[in-house]
Parts: sequence; structure tokens; C-alpha cells
Amino acid sequence: MKFRLTQVLAVTAAAGLALSLAACSSDSGEGSTEKTSSGSALERVTEAGELVVGTEGTYRPFSYHEGGSGDLTGYDIEVVTAVADKLGLDVSFEETQWDGIFAGLDAGRFDIIANQVSISPEREKQYSLTDPYAVSPGVLVVPKDNTDITSLPDLKGKTTAQSLTSNWKTIAEENGATVEGVEGWAQAVELLEQGRIDATVNDELVVLDYLTQKPDAGIKIVDETEDPSLSAFALKKGSDDLADAINEVLAELSADGTLASISEKYFGQDVTK
Repeated sequence: MKFRLTQVLAVTAAAGLALSLAACSSDSGEGSTEKTSSGSALERVTEAGELVVGTEGTYRPFSYHEGGSGDLTGYDIEVVTAVADKLGLDVSFEETQWDGIFAGLDAGRFDIIANQVSISPEREKQYSLTDPYAVSPGVLVVPKDNTDITSLPDLKGKTTAQSLTSNWKTIAEENGATVEGVEGWAQAVELLEQGRIDATVNDELVVLDYLTQKPDAGIKIVDETEDPSLSAFALKKGSDDLADAINEVLAELSADGTLASISEKYFGQDVTK
């Protein structure tokens, strides 16, 4: 899937930054503007004219296909498309399962991950992360008729279902749970409703969207994490120039109300603050 996006001023700014980088590294002192595939992350995407984005495509309401087979859409999809638009870049999406998405980034299959990547100290060491574009606490979800799990510490000795590379897995384990690995929320809530696990910890926005779609679902929220999850775009380590350019655009999209508008569309409130 590919969108044609044009923003001449943003392209000019990106090209200007690429020029200054090339000039700083030139031995000739002539400030050559030639870009190569071995240049910086910003130079590479500017030269290609395209931002390649890794995403799940199955993670409602952030990255999914309407009706299961419609166009790729979602909160993250609209935000990253708006970013690419401001940068004057085409955008294409590479869909992959969450458990393999970071391996895809490491292998260079895409330039950026747009899939509610939570900021954590470990990820900050391994990747270049942008400023957050979504803020949400984690919530503890149990069957509606459950009465013995009312807070996160009650997970001790219980079984939860979590994506093995998510920060929710860490939270569950820190509270004494045995974690069963799943690909994402859809599998976790299915196991929960079938009574095959005791609970799951997940993003509040995902759970609220699910309850909006299925108000009669047999689950309930009983607790939330103290610190909210901050979601950012993830890039390969060393892609700081591209991350900085994206941060500038995110600030612009926040100031002009674009991010708030996209948030309202999917969640009924501004989830960027």
C-alpha cells in the first residue's frame, strides 16, 4: 500500500540537513551534496523519496484492516502518514507479526516501526526512539465474574497471556505471574474469555476500543499501572537525524491540532498528552 505525499517545504528542509551533513564529512571542502545508500538515515529516505514502515496490520485500533480485508488504517497508520506527508515522502507499509517486527527493523526491511512501541530503558539502548505520540496506562483485565484478582499484586501465582516482547510481559512477571506467550491482544482476550488464563495486562486504549466494539464482552478492568506507557516510533540505532526530523514534525502536528484530531477520531479524546 502506498500513498503519494507532497510537502515541498519539508523536502527542502530535509535536503538542507542532508547537505550540511555531507559538507561536514567532505575532505574536499567543496560541500558536495551527493547522497549515497551508505549515508545517514535521513539522507537515505530523502534520496529514496519514501519512508518504509513496519507495522502489524492486525492491531486494532492502531494498525488494522477495516473488516479484516479493507484498507490498512488505524491511529498509528494515520499519524505516521501525516509525518511522512510533512517530510515530503511517499510511505509504504510492510506488515509483519509483532514478535518479528524488531528483527525486521534490524535487518533493514523498513526504516521505522509504527506499532505502539512503548518507550523503555532497554529499547532506548537498542534503538533510536522518537518523542511519544500516544500516552496510555497499562490495565489489568480479568473475566467479569472474577473476584480474587483486583490488583496487579494479585497476579502472583496466576497465568497471564502477553506478547513476549512487550513491556506488559515484564509487568506481569514482576507481579509474580506465569506468562503464556501470544501474538497480541486478540489472542490474549480470546484465551481470557475461554477461561484458559486468569488475566492479561495490556494497553488501556486497546481494551477500551475492544469494550466499545463489544460492550457485552465478559471481561472487566480492575487495576492500572502507575506509570503510563509512552508510545514512540522506533528506528535503527544511529538514526538520530531521521528521528530528530520526525520529532520536529510531531511538534508541528501537535501545535496545529492534527494529532488531537486523529486521537479524537479513534478514542474520543486527545491521547497524545
